[in-house]
Amino acid sequence: MPNIIEITDFSSKELDVYARLTENQLLNREHPEEGMFIAESPKVVERALDAGCEPVSILVEKKHIETQAKEIIARCGDVPVFTAEFDVLTQLTGFMLTRGVLCAMKRPRMKSVAETVEGKSRIAVLENVMNPTNVGAAFRSAAALNMDAVILSNSCSDPLYRRAIRVSMGNVFLVPWAISKEDSIVDELHSLGFKTASMALRNDSVSIKDDRLKAEPKLAVLLGSEGDGLKAETIKKSDYVIKIPMSNNVDSLNVAAASAVAFWELGNN
Repeated sequence: MPNIIEITDFSSKELDVYARLTENQLLNREHPEEGMFIAESPKVVERALDAGCEPVSILVEKKHIETQAKEIIARCGDVPVFTAEFDVLTQLTGFMLTRGVLCAMKRPRMKSVAETVEGKSRIAVLENVMNPTNVGAAFRSAAALNMDAVILSNSCSDPLYRRAIRVSMGNVFLVPWAISKEDSIVDELHSLGFKTASMALRNDSVSIKDDRLKAEPKLAVLLGSEGDGLKAETIKKSDYVIKIPMSNNVDSLNVAAASAVAFWELGNN
């Protein structure tokens, strides 16, 4: 039998993890083995469960217990299932986007970059991408457009922030990823046998359609921050500098849009 606990007061401590803990408190940098994240909506929760993530508790609108949340509740065993009426839960920021289901889960064990890229031939690399919306969109593009993995610099926004997970439509659980701890991601990738292609608006760049890129057996596509792009050192060390041909004097694309174009052209199609 599911462990269903009805909540009638928004200030109830059982709702703290969903309503009052910050992203950094959930991340728990001092004790990452105790960190958590929040998955929102039935589809996203299912993808997290499919990926082996361990649930801690569920929060569900009362009317969904026997409908769209029924299978999720059954899969989560005896974890607490907190339930409340709609007027209580709408006090949660963004609840209208969750389709009535949220799940607090333990953060999975992080793999190293070497473990993550082993056997892969096309990977995406995000350097200093700070906006969780852009991180989530890049993961969605990576999953849809045949990139094998995503590597992030240590200063990127966390892929398990709620907004990143939501924007990715749960694809952060489908695409293997890791965070690089090295000062130079390019050096790390070179040591693992990858050629690197940095996306940058430079005159010495080659077209993203260059045949040499597709011929590389192991290629990493690097995208930089929303404002400054990739670091100069990253570009200098890369094997290729590439750019997307654009019309009408448009000089650049948002990093999320650029990732979709790059992955379409260079992924394992």
